[in-house]
Amino acid sequence: MSASTATLAELLICACAEVWRDAGDPGGEILATGIGVIPRLAQGLAKLTHSPQLLITDGEAYLTETPVALGAKTHAGRAYSGWMPYARVFDALWGGRRHALVMPVQVDRYGQANISCIGDFAQPKRQMLGLRGFPGNSVNHVNSFFVPQHSPRAFVAGEVDVVCSAGYHPGRWPAAARGTFPGVHRVITDLCVMDFGGPDRWGGQGLRVVSLHPGVTFEQVQAATGFPLARAPELYETPLPTREQLEIIRRLDPNDLRGKQLKGDPPAQRVLR
Repeated sequence: MSASTATLAELLICACAEVWRDAGDPGGEILATGIGVIPRLAQGLAKLTHSPQLLITDGEAYLTETPVALGAKTHAGRAYSGWMPYARVFDALWGGRRHALVMPVQVDRYGQANISCIGDFAQPKRQMLGLRGFPGNSVNHVNSFFVPQHSPRAFVAGEVDVVCSAGYHPGRWPAAARGTFPGVHRVITDLCVMDFGGPDRWGGQGLRVVSLHPGVTFEQVQAATGFPLARAPELYETPLPTREQLEIIRRLDPNDLRGKQLKGDPPAQRVLR
């Protein structure tokens, strides 16, 4: 097992895990939530490597110190550290002590995200989850986004079809309230990692590329985006997974569900044309 054998899904899990690096205080006040297979594995990887102080749940009612492997059917091997029913999840959420990695279907230049539907809300072309808890989550705690297929359909030219989560749109925030927005931390896609550290986030010029996955160019990322992107001054290549990371990922996902999340799941080191 080596970095040279890593797949793109495994590289993305490692990149996603970085959103929680150094999160929380030494007491472990940040609840990490990964929505979807790759974010869920990233959450467990972060807990078992660089951020052991994170709080994670078993998806039922308990905090666990041992991330639950995907597909696990028993409680064998789990080390529980506390009770975490839904009410306590909301206590953490409303207090800002949560960082979720979610999978929107659309993101715009302001960091507004859509998980509801495509097209007109009254008569949509495609129906997804609905707004669910995204509006309240976005104004109460930090979120990061994972978009598995970077394209102009995902990173849209105008605003998202349905604004499910708050972003940096100046028309939707009173000037005095902008400083209270917890913000969007990172955006990870199959091409790159981005943040909102660009020249003018409140003017729609905040989304910038901070790392390119191996074999990807900035020009390819820009061509797959419906609006101009900024480029970080020290743009770097997303690191390949280490042997330790691969061992953990494969232990947490023994049935390779991660490989089914991307079409063909190509090697992490790609040659794009």
